[in-house]
Amino acid sequence: MVYILLFFLSFMLTYFIKNYAIKKSLLAKVTDRSSHTVAVPHGGGIAIAGTWFTGLFYLYFNGLIQPNLFYALLIGVVISVVSYFDDLFELSAKLRLLVQSGVAIGGLLALGGLHSLDFGFFIIDNQIITNLLAFFMIVWFINLYNFLDGIDGYAGSEALFLAIAGFLLFGGMHFIVLAVAVLGFLFWNWHKAKIFMGDVGSTLLGYTVAIFTLYYSNQESSNLWVWIVLFGLFWFDATLTLFRRYKNGEKLSQAHKKHAYQRLTQSGWSHDKVVIFSILINVVLFGFLFFLTMVAVSLLLSVLVLYSVMKFIDTKKEFE
Repeated sequence: MVYILLFFLSFMLTYFIKNYAIKKSLLAKVTDRSSHTVAVPHGGGIAIAGTWFTGLFYLYFNGLIQPNLFYALLIGVVISVVSYFDDLFELSAKLRLLVQSGVAIGGLLALGGLHSLDFGFFIIDNQIITNLLAFFMIVWFINLYNFLDGIDGYAGSEALFLAIAGFLLFGGMHFIVLAVAVLGFLFWNWHKAKIFMGDVGSTLLGYTVAIFTLYYSNQESSNLWVWIVLFGLFWFDATLTLFRRYKNGEKLSQAHKKHAYQRLTQSGWSHDKVVIFSILINVVLFGFLFFLTMVAVSLLLSVLVLYSVMKFIDTKKEFE
């Protein structure tokens, strides 16, 4: 019953935020980088954040979540608040990076750091190295999720997939809370979107995925690779695109429209067709983890699938 109420909380919050944003002209401007052609209200991520943190407090006070995970996830409030102001006033990149770094450090402290990194052939358990890598991973996940939030339903459906997959693989009612928080928003964000989540939602989701990755990695070192597979669609696209732009000699801080999902829309695919395509890819990635016993094999197959997908997208719209 509680989770149904949380869904309706997210649904209604998104509705009210949408109307308020229209009334106050808080609209996402159409730019060269935009995948939409008309101004759309933004800030829907406030509904995700509000529902998410409300649900987390319910879990905490009812003993349904581990305290260290709760505290680590709760630090996401900071990134949400700052990102909302960034949505409104376009804060400087240095300030955003400073906040992201502080949040990453706070999350690591709450979790007790990353205990070890298991690469199969060798294990790194030097806490300086593991936590330094974990720090950069958190910051990268925050930013890449923001990069990949560009078309209707894409970022929301990815979060919903991760929540469902996380629950099926690990259990934990925090995944159900995340699922209903996103689902209530996604109803209004599906093509054609009536509201966007904005940075307030995308950065929070990126941070949350990073915390899940580290928390479950501390329970079992191989779980790091489980989350790398689950989150493969986003990190593979963002990382490969960044590498390709670097090879092209581009200024990496400059806005662009070269991510795989953007090139698919440029090739003529509708937003919902791209999202459905991404959901099918995610189902395949989940299938590897669910049916295969060796995580290393799942990881290898996932990378091959994702690389093949990128080559397919290159045939639809060449990377320039």
